[in-house]
Amino acid sequence: MEDKEKFEMEFVIQASPSLIYQYISTPSGLSEWFADNVNSRGELFTVIWDGSEEQAKLLSKKSGERVKYRWMADEEDGASYFFEIRIQVDEITKDVSLMITDFAEDDEVEEAKMLWDNQISSLKQVLGSR
Repeated sequence: MEDKEKFEMEFVIQASPSLIYQYISTPSGLSEWFADNVNSRGELFTVIWDGSEEQAKLLSKKSGERVKYRWMADEEDGASYFFEIRIQVDEITKDVSLMITDFAEDDEVEEAKMLWDNQISSLKQVLGSR
């Protein structure tokens, strides 16, 4: 198995952190922007895109702040990769940003970043943010 490269992205979002948290931590919220459908049973989330299904395990969450998931395919490979969506509020300006941490194969990093760009654009539309 190839090592994946870690990358981080930041997106400014004009919405309240508590509202954003609902969209990044619940199956119904994730279904609105992240995938066609998301179901969960406890810590296990089933993510459905164009008829294909992947499972992710909720590794940790902090209410109103962040969620961290691991794709089960990575877990079965014994890999410690994850993706994290963190809400960051600037203490001075009160600007709200979403910080994405993810991993991708070397030759797929740009594609993965474009995918996150598209996903976050969908999230902004759902939230009514610019």
